[in-house]
Amino acid sequence: MGMSLDPGSGRRMRGRPPMSEINVTPFVDVMLVLLIIFMITAPLLVTGVPVDLPETRANALDQDQEPVQISIDTAGRIYIDDEELSRNALESRLREIAADQSPDDPRQIMLRGDKTLDYGLIMGVMGELNRAGLNRVSLVTTGSSESQ
Repeated sequence: MGMSLDPGSGRRMRGRPPMSEINVTPFVDVMLVLLIIFMITAPLLVTGVPVDLPETRANALDQDQEPVQISIDTAGRIYIDDEELSRNALESRLREIAADQSPDDPRQIMLRGDKTLDYGLIMGVMGELNRAGLNRVSLVTTGSSESQ
């Protein structure tokens, strides 16, 4: 019965102290992989319809809930968020959105129209919003740094 009570006597080489440093190479490798993943996915998170917005000096609005984005591109195609809709489908989709909102807290609508569009097309969409009962409409522009 020759058991040793020294816990490290069998595994540790005599005369060599235990290594007390942390190997950071795996940590750096993981961080570099995460950095590459974020660098690749960050541009993909910016979604939306490419619209050339007009400039204005108005301040941004404070909002509590996520607004509904309605976009009209240069060709006159209408999108709700990223879904392209025809004029006929727009009316029914706006009625669905209006039915889902609460009377106490109506949904905010953000209307983004290309600056080269016909004014009548934007007003037609605003008329459909009004008919559906969605009256909290904001026209989205880009900020201008020049003073007039």
